[in-house]
Amino acid sequence: MKTHILQPGPQSLHGYYAPDLTPALTVQLGDRIEVKTLDIAWGMGQHDRINKTRLKYTPRPEGHEQGPALCGPIAIEGISAGETLAVHIESIQTATWGWSWGGGEGYLNKPWNQALGVTEEEVLLLWELDPTTQTGISEEGHRIKMRPFLGMLGLSPGGPGQHNAWHPSRVGGNTDCRRLIEGTTLHLPVEAPLGMLSLGDGHAYQSDGELGGTAIECPMERVVLRVERSTRQVQGPFAETPEGWAALGFGETLEVASHQAINLMLDQLCIDLPISRARALTLASIYVDLHITQVANGVLGVHTFLSNEHKQSLFAPYL
Repeated sequence: MKTHILQPGPQSLHGYYAPDLTPALTVQLGDRIEVKTLDIAWGMGQHDRINKTRLKYTPRPEGHEQGPALCGPIAIEGISAGETLAVHIESIQTATWGWSWGGGEGYLNKPWNQALGVTEEEVLLLWELDPTTQTGISEEGHRIKMRPFLGMLGLSPGGPGQHNAWHPSRVGGNTDCRRLIEGTTLHLPVEAPLGMLSLGDGHAYQSDGELGGTAIECPMERVVLRVERSTRQVQGPFAETPEGWAALGFGETLEVASHQAINLMLDQLCIDLPISRARALTLASIYVDLHITQVANGVLGVHTFLSNEHKQSLFAPYL
């Protein structure tokens, strides 16, 4: 097993997915990767309220200017299209600053804010983050126990050309799922040769839904991932988290996203247990929760969640 270091720079930063991007790093199955990231908006420093400026990474790679700041792609030798990649999220450490905003044009379209009666200029809130105590404190005195995760972690879609990195898909990407914390194993279907894994969009904390379009956005000082071939076959992102199972679905409507998330959970229940799909759905209606993951990314996200406590109860008669 080898450990690789990946830093943000001209060879690793990009703003869209494409299967033919030049890899920033090539690793073997079983290897670890330690990554440092920018924030989603290519920020390298906190906002300066006096000068109304902040340091951003420049120049951005040609053709990637309008996308989010992703680090990668990481090519994984030994993984092929049609297989499943297991990404073990072993460690996550935020930087010491972050920010949130809402209103105005924001990261959501104007009709969304108008529907909520939000017609004022955007509000920017700055945060100090303490990775040791896992505490975030806003400039206005709000305190929150941090729950850091990557808003963006995914593979390249397999189709040719450029793929919008703002939109999540069956191979992951901009999922903004708060369940994907340290200690999680994320299973992703592989479409592109060598997988082509990218990550970014650090969040110190986010509620389900990401209602205003941002979380506590921050760079990540250190993320440690380990990649392996998964023993699971999945049709979309499926996560084994320290708290339970999460299956992610996406679509232009919440109904489409819900169907995907429910199907993914039923798939795994039917694989792990000797039960029919109808029985799995009956039990899921008792034991599995449905959450709105995010409404901020153009493509809506929903996830099903089976807590460890409920999983133990659901599985008990079949073991």
